[in-house]
Amino acid sequence: MKDQLESLIGQMVEGGIRLEEAVGEFEKKFIRRALEQSKGNRSRAAKVLGIHRNTLSRKVDEYKLTGNGHAHR
Repeated sequence: MKDQLESLIGQMVEGGIRLEEAVGEFEKKFIRRALEQSKGNRSRAAKVLGIHRNTLSRKVDEYKLTGNGHAHR
């Protein structure tokens, strides 16, 4: 997994992706996956992520994710 991550980071740097954008996309996808895994249960997803439920709720709103982790269209 470390090799895959290293390769992806290399591609992103070479492609001109800025750190802030990369971190935001990573965080959004990480949260989405935790919400999917927990079937939309924010308390369980927050526990998996190691963050407070209120923090998760704020980030769900920030990234415009639905309760099950999908982005609003």
